[in-house]
Formats: sequence, C-alpha cells, structure tokens
Amino acid sequence: MTIAPDISAKPDGAGRRLILMAVVVIAAMTLLRIVYASALELRTDEAYYWTWSKEGALSFLDHPPGIAWLIRFGTAIFGDTTLGVRFGGIVAMLVTQLLLADIVRRLTHDTRAVVFAVLMPEAALYYGLLMAKVAPDVAMIPFAVAMIWSLVRLAQGGDGRWWLAAGLFGGLAMLSKFTVILFAPAIAAFLLVPDWRMRWLRSPYPYLAVLVALAVFSPVLIWNVQHDWASIRFQGVRATTNYGISLRTVGDYIGLQFGLVGFVMLPVVLSGLAMTAWRGYRTREPVAILLSTAVLVPFLYFLVKSLTLRVGDTWPMFMWPVGFAATAVNFVVLSRDGRSARLIRSSLFWIKTAIASGIAFVVIVFLYYVAAPFNLLGKIDPIGAEAGYEQVAARVQAALDETGATWIATTDYRTYAMMRWLFRGRVPVIEINERGRFQDFADPGMDRIKGHAGIYVGREPDNRAPVWASIPAKREELGQVERRWRGVLTDTYAIEKLTGWTPELSPPKDSPLFQWRVLAGEFEKRELG
Repeated sequence: MTIAPDISAKPDGAGRRLILMAVVVIAAMTLLRIVYASALELRTDEAYYWTWSKEGALSFLDHPPGIAWLIRFGTAIFGDTTLGVRFGGIVAMLVTQLLLADIVRRLTHDTRAVVFAVLMPEAALYYGLLMAKVAPDVAMIPFAVAMIWSLVRLAQGGDGRWWLAAGLFGGLAMLSKFTVILFAPAIAAFLLVPDWRMRWLRSPYPYLAVLVALAVFSPVLIWNVQHDWASIRFQGVRATTNYGISLRTVGDYIGLQFGLVGFVMLPVVLSGLAMTAWRGYRTREPVAILLSTAVLVPFLYFLVKSLTLRVGDTWPMFMWPVGFAATAVNFVVLSRDGRSARLIRSSLFWIKTAIASGIAFVVIVFLYYVAAPFNLLGKIDPIGAEAGYEQVAARVQAALDETGATWIATTDYRTYAMMRWLFRGRVPVIEINERGRFQDFADPGMDRIKGHAGIYVGREPDNRAPVWASIPAKREELGQVERRWRGVLTDTYAIEKLTGWTPELSPPKDSPLFQWRVLAGEFEKRELG
C-alpha cells in the first residue's frame, strides 16, 4: 500500500521543524530512560536474566536465549552495572522507532504521520520508560517489528526475497520469546486473503522463509531435544492453566493495557486498528490486513485468556508498536479516502492529545520512581514490590561473617537471582530446589561448597515448605530480615545456617528438588491472590 501525499502533508519547512521536534523529544526521552536504567536497582526477573547471560547454555527453561544475548551485549560495554544490564533495551527502543518510521514513511510519504509513529511509543509507559527494564519481550520487539517491515517491503516491491528477510527476523524474534507466534495469523491472512495468493502459494519464497526461521530458531529446538522438550512443556503449562472464570483477571488485563499503552492512546490505537481492518479486509489490501491482524488477533487472544488466567504485564507488548504504525497510516488514509473534515480534525486532536498526555504521564512516573521519597501504592507497587534486596544481602553477608559459611542457599529463583546479582560471584549462590531451571548452568563453585557450612535465605513461609523433607541438612536459625521499600514492609526472610549436606546440582528428574511444574502453578495462584 503506497499512499500519495495529500492535504495532510506538511510543507518542507514545516516538515523539517516537525522532524527536529521529534528528534529533540526522542533524545530527551532516551536520556530519561538512561537515567532510569542507571538509578533503579534491578528487578528480580532482570537479575534472573542476567544470570543467564553468564552461562553458555543454548537455551533456558523459561525462555529462549535472546534476552541473555541482549544483556551480554550491554554488559560487554558497561560491565555488570544496572545500565549495562538494561542498555540493550534502550537500543531496542531506538531500533523499533527507526523501523516504525520507515514503515510509515514508505506507506504515506507524510512527515506528520512519521512523527506520530515515532512519538506514540514515547507516550506509552511501557515503551517510553519501561523498555529500559529488560525482559524477553524487549529483545523480541525490534525483531518482530523488523519482520513486519520486511513484509511491507515485500508488498511494495513484490520482490520475493523479502520473504527470506521476514523469516530471518521471525526466527530472531522466536529466539527471544515464543509469543511472537501470535503474528502467524496476520502473516497467513497477508498471504491468503489478497488477490496475490496464488502467486505466493506457487512461489518457493514463503516456504523458504519458514525454513530460515526454523534454522535461526534451531538452538532452542536442539536444547529442547536434549532436555525432553522442557521449555515447550513449561510454556505449555502456562498457556493451558485454567483457574476458572475471573472478572478480576479480565480487569487486570484491560487495566494493564490502559496503564502501559496509555489511557488516551489505547482507544486511539484500537479505533485506528478497527478502521484499518475494515478497509483491509473489504478491499483485500495486504498491508492493512497485515498491520491490523497483527494486533487485533493477539489482543483478542489475551482477552479470552484473561477470563481464566492472569495475563502477564509484558505478554501483549510485542504487538502495540505495529498498532502505532497502523494508527499513523490510518490518519493519512482518512484524507485520501475523502472522509469528512470533522473526522480528520477529531482524529488529529486525539492523536496529539494521546501523545502529549502520554509523555507527561511517562515523565511523572519517572520522577516518582527516581526522585520521589514516598510510596503511594504500598505493597502493590510494581517496582517497590521487588526492591530492597540490598537489606537482605547485607544481613546474609553478616551471617556469612559470623558463621564462617562459604555459600548461600535459596528456595526460589527470585531470591537466588538477587543474591547472585548483589554478591557478583564473591560467594557461590545455589537454588537448592527447582533445579530444572538451571540445566546446563556452569559449576557455581562446588569446591567452596562441599564440606562447608552454608547460609540459607528464604522468604517466609518458604523456610517451612514441604521440599525441606527431601533435604537432610542440619538447620540452625539465625534470625530474620525484613525487605522494605520507602518504609513499606514487603517481605520477611528467614536466615539459617546449613551444615552436614552438599546440594545436588543435577538431581533425578522425578526428584522434588528438580521439578518446576508445581512451583510455577503455585506462583500463578499466589499472583491471583
């Protein structure tokens, strides 16, 4: 779809001023993300992914290895610092914006639409600020958008080799997170609904693209073959878990989309997508079909899943950048199609309002976490709930000094990750259960563990969990430590001395020290309250 310039296009001078304004805003917001990334301590999942970056495993139980590679890229530049761990997310945001700009430029030739496309992510909390918080989604997003960009190039030029580029980027996206597979219906519709369907069904390029994607994805396949399809089964449990109909989880899902995309931005994008889908399927226009379906199908899928399961805050985030592009393009199409001046003015007003109010909201949230001294949300604060581990680490260090213990034991991956991050290799840290999470991890230093006392640190009541029946260690209570953030108590941790036992790094798969399924389910139930 190539849309000629129309009355919405800006004169050259005005267009240059718009571009300069966008560059200034993006530069300022990028600096904001750098400050955020440097100032805030890692969250537990970030520390967990950082531990992956220190390993040589082909893949991992929870996710493919893309996030580990992205973190390794940042720490190679800035070392094992919070900025080093998060730097890849800052780069991913800029790459995503460049791709969105080129998609919209090619489809509209309209400077204002391009500026809208690059500023809408800045006005959405997840992208404008939280892309600095590394997660598998952050590694996946630029590759997923690059796959869509490749298919736009295909639609414009008709060169079948762009299928191969789409396969490459699709494979790289799958190397980061499996949920990119939810773009498959959009690609299928892009291939089969337009009038060109027979041309591409007879062409080798779409089939070669699938082979390219599988070849790129092969490290994950190889790892799963070697480990009894562990990560596929792990994600299968998450995808098929059903705790019964719950309006609370539906409300959580919808609320998260408003919060992370924008209270004004979300309805603006959804309305743009609805118009794009109507136009695309009515006229069988390939790019409109691709852009709208790539967002609406995952959005509806997660909406249905939210009836029985809490949808994670990051799960839908890979799709919204495509929605930003579709919304910017749709604004230009309204003029091309001769829609009423009132509708065009209204669309322009709401896009500008969404961007202005969204950026203001992102800045307010940034100031709250970086500069404010108070806690407005109490225990439910998403950042504060995972802060304060320095207090726990300090008490563990004191216990190590008091007892002469040489290693640290935990019974949950969050505490494990934070202790490993905060001790930075000075002391071996072992999660003594859930060993299925750590397949192919390197020796943590068994020479410093075997025959020596250890310090157990675990969130209460994990220190009384049934798994201890399988652990013959002698346990001596040393006390407790509280984890607080801005004066609010989050958790209490038990500190114990362990003697007479050496943890087993590779227990049998039927051992309660290996299994992960039950604990994953318990976590989901705990999240539902």
